Amino acid sequence: MTTILQLNSAARSQGANSTLLANELAAKLQQANPGAKLVLRDLQADALPHLDDAVLGAFFTPAEQRTPGQAAIAARSDALIDELQAADVIIIGAPMYNFGISSQLKTYFDWIARAGVTFRYTANGPEGLVKGKKVYVVAARGGKYAGTPADSHTPHLKTFLGFIGITDVEFIYAEGLNMGPDAAGAALASAREAIAAAA
Repeated sequence: MTTILQLNSAARSQGANSTLLANELAAKLQQANPGAKLVLRDLQADALPHLDDAVLGAFFTPAEQRTPGQAAIAARSDALIDELQAADVIIIGAPMYNFGISSQLKTYFDWIARAGVTFRYTANGPEGLVKGKKVYVVAARGGKYAGTPADSHTPHLKTFLGFIGITDVEFIYAEGLNMGPDAAGAALASAREAIAAAA
């Protein structure tokens, strides 16, 4: 059975275009894969703490030496990683904020980037340990940035995902959403065409 993990990372709980389109993509993939299981993780509603002394201390303390508090933090990270590893397909609703990903998504990445768990360093350099996944990134942007030097959003996502072993990444762009009603309509229509073509 196919498992789809949908990560919504918009800062807004209602009305986010990235969430709207990610929902539509999830529905399309479920329709194409009868019986597929959808796991939804809302990174705004179920917020993770930013990295701090407590979180880093838990991650870098050997399991047998962790305090109960550290064990709880590590267990939360482990659960996120298990959820990620169990997915066959991952949908990331990723709005662009100030040329980058949301702080919600950045924090999620910080909680799943664990040395020896999702990546490791070898004599030949880093090796990602999250393999065999297909990722769709639904990138919602107020302006038009794809293919320009101002698009630091796309390379950041590709670099991080590649670092943990995910290289099959497809971007679905909705660009120009804040450039007037006509541009917004065209952006949503273009994204929906890409969703319709998704495998």
